[in-house]
Amino acid sequence: RVELPHKEIFAAIEPGARLLLDDGKLVLRVADHDADRITTLVEVGGALSNNKGLNVPDVVLPMAALTPKDRSDLAFAVEQGVDWIALSFVQRPEDLMEARGLIKGKAALLAKIEKPAAIDRLDEIVEQCDGVMVARGDLGVELPPQAVPPLQKRIVEVARRMGRPVVVATQMLESMIQSPSPTRAEVSDVATAIYDGADAIMLSAESAAGAWPVESVAMMNAIGVSVEGDPAHGERVHFTMMKPDPTTADAMAEAAKSIARTTSAKAIICFTTSGSTARRVARERPPVPILVLTPQAETARRLGLLWGCHAVHTRDVESFEEMVAKSKRMALRHGIAAAGDQVIIMAGVPFRTPGSTNVLHVTRLIGDELEKYGEDRAEA
Repeated sequence: RVELPHKEIFAAIEPGARLLLDDGKLVLRVADHDADRITTLVEVGGALSNNKGLNVPDVVLPMAALTPKDRSDLAFAVEQGVDWIALSFVQRPEDLMEARGLIKGKAALLAKIEKPAAIDRLDEIVEQCDGVMVARGDLGVELPPQAVPPLQKRIVEVARRMGRPVVVATQMLESMIQSPSPTRAEVSDVATAIYDGADAIMLSAESAAGAWPVESVAMMNAIGVSVEGDPAHGERVHFTMMKPDPTTADAMAEAAKSIARTTSAKAIICFTTSGSTARRVARERPPVPILVLTPQAETARRLGLLWGCHAVHTRDVESFEEMVAKSKRMALRHGIAAAGDQVIIMAGVPFRTPGSTNVLHVTRLIGDELEKYGEDRAEA
């Protein structure tokens, strides 16, 4: 007998359904159940200790995504000013609506896709969140392992199409929990996620509980640098065709990517308050870095998750001339471009109006740019 303190499972479970214990290491098949007991047949046995996870892949549980403890933790996190809240075990769009109501716009919301039920409503879930995580650990427990790679590509594709940053996580360098170096298969796995166009790749136990956390991070970074240095990376990352939405801002983001390729510009510079302009440009996966200038510190931090973006918190501009001058100065200061390089600038006029992106300007940096425009003491 094993204690199971979740009454909702007793109400939802059905004969024939599986209970997966300890990340799927033990497999039980439900033979019978009533209001306070589930009788199972052990299909895959083994030792079970306390505080191990339970997965129920064959039924949709009538449970809110947030427990009372989750709500308390969420309130504390929001008070501390965190930038992203990741919601585990999302099954339906309504789960995200509950979390968003509690966050009240004070943080961005990331949906962890790790339940088969979430795949059935993937587009609706992505529509309701600010970002997506391919949480392959639990996804691989509740589904056959061979089903995870195609689903990873599908989730990445849907997130990219809908303009949401997407993170690929879990077991990426699993052997480095105990070993100072990864297997070649793990290196290939990380590289594949980058070639697929994921915005971010994430370590879990490797850096949280492993014996080689620094080496794991260094290895992950080295793989990213190597893949992005591959001359073929720029083409392979476009295996998913992105059709821009029928809006001025999306058309301009696509145009900025095309101009960067044609003119060999060194960067696309975005002025944004909410981050929407940067998200549109990143969705196109341009061949150059994206320098994001924003007066909102929260926006700058959240955009750190976005593909190709280097976000800078700086005061806003008041005129077109000031916009061009600031773009040149900040590109030089942050090493995004050098004297003689061309850059592409995107912004909205009138300034300080979220969602008004309507300006695309190409300019060239000159050698004495910093001296000509001077230092801006108010900038961070």
